[in-house]
Amino acid sequence: MDSVRRTYTIMRGRNIDKRVPSKESLFSLDKAESAVRGTGKDIGNPSWKRSLPHVFVASLTSLLFGYHLGVVNETLESISIDLGFSGNTIAEGLVVSTCLGGAFIGSLFSGLVADGVGRRRAFQLSALPMIIGASVSATTESLEGMLLGRFFVGIGMGIGPSITALYVTEVSPAYVRGTYGSSTQIATCIGLLGSLFAGIPAKDNLGWWRICFWISTVPAVVLAVFMELCAESPQWLFKRGRAAEAEVVFEKLLGGAYVKAAMAELVKSDRGDDGDSAKLSELLFGRSFRVVFIGSTLFALQQLSGINAVFYFSSTVFKKAGVPSAFANICVGVCNLLGSTVAVILMDKLGRKVLLIGSFAGMAVSLGLQAMAHTSFSSHFGTLFLSVGGMLLFVLSFATGAGPVPSLLLSEICPGRLRATALAICLAVHWVINFFVGLLFLRMLEQLGSVLLNAIFGFFCVVAVIFVQKNVIETKGKSLQEIEISLLSANQ
Repeated sequence: MDSVRRTYTIMRGRNIDKRVPSKESLFSLDKAESAVRGTGKDIGNPSWKRSLPHVFVASLTSLLFGYHLGVVNETLESISIDLGFSGNTIAEGLVVSTCLGGAFIGSLFSGLVADGVGRRRAFQLSALPMIIGASVSATTESLEGMLLGRFFVGIGMGIGPSITALYVTEVSPAYVRGTYGSSTQIATCIGLLGSLFAGIPAKDNLGWWRICFWISTVPAVVLAVFMELCAESPQWLFKRGRAAEAEVVFEKLLGGAYVKAAMAELVKSDRGDDGDSAKLSELLFGRSFRVVFIGSTLFALQQLSGINAVFYFSSTVFKKAGVPSAFANICVGVCNLLGSTVAVILMDKLGRKVLLIGSFAGMAVSLGLQAMAHTSFSSHFGTLFLSVGGMLLFVLSFATGAGPVPSLLLSEICPGRLRATALAICLAVHWVINFFVGLLFLRMLEQLGSVLLNAIFGFFCVVAVIFVQKNVIETKGKSLQEIEISLLSANQ
């Protein structure tokens, strides 16, 4: 261990931050790799318990993400009456989509924030606008104030998901990385379900919606405080030339027996990244374009499936079907949680690609059922069964793959120095499409009808199945370096 530390100290003294390789630095890298090979004995996998508390705290971002996605579902009617825009579908859509516009802005800067101040500080910076925005929304007396508060919340939501995907990927042992990555989707489901439960009293209490926004400030404050106790990403520390600190973090996350192997992995990855910085041109036109193409397309297809229209407007849809919205929305939340639990169990067994294909295929089938519900061939009971049952199957299918996999997969296939920037670009695509779906869904439902709208969403799900089959590589159980090599081989 001392020899490794001395090697990295020498490397830091030679301005490794500038990423300018020399014969001496490459020799030092080879020397470091030799030093960390050790005896070559298989020492098994590190304990998952060491990294779990850090992943748990990071998952509070996902919980907040889910809560703010669903907080306007049950409360939107009360908000519109209280603030004086009831019946205005565009204003109601803006209450939803302004948050998504803020998320788009936040996602654009998430890469710069993550690489500039580190993952831990980035989590804290994402919590701050969510606290401010929720407070503004809870106290406003006008539509404009509500939109301002939702915009601030959106900025925090835009920063959070990419940082969570980065952090979980970088602090998790490879053999549980998929499980941890999909567990953040469970946190999202819990947040969403919590918002639906919290919104139930809003039907009988016109001012209850303000309490719903105040509730969200609690986990945001907990995130900001407890992240101070969590480990920084060792990849980020190493990239900043702080290799000795990265060793200490690895020991904290994995245990002392695994530090040498983990540091060797960083050395090898660092060698492949010598001499370059994360340039936008390389991501959009260079050798890493395929990574951004896969990530952006997956996120686009995820949103074009119509999933967030369910989370935003399921109350409206269920009401038209004659189903009590509170009961139906709780069923949506339970299905989302159940599907996410299945994803946690299967992510590191079946793999990312299988779950994605099965998820999008199940969503296509469920959308077909929902389209059938609104045809003349369906009886009243059949309409009710197919409409509600199809929607619940849709949410269940989404949560098993299309929900948790894209952000996890993208954070795995991106080279370390490009990971934060690539995630920011792909999530920006996600938020743009999410914005327009949230803004226009009710109007499209009025203009096109349920059959045609479900058919359009189903078409994109089928396209997603074909795209995944042709373009996505399997990453389960592989180290980040092995994934990068596989992707380069696929490019040739």
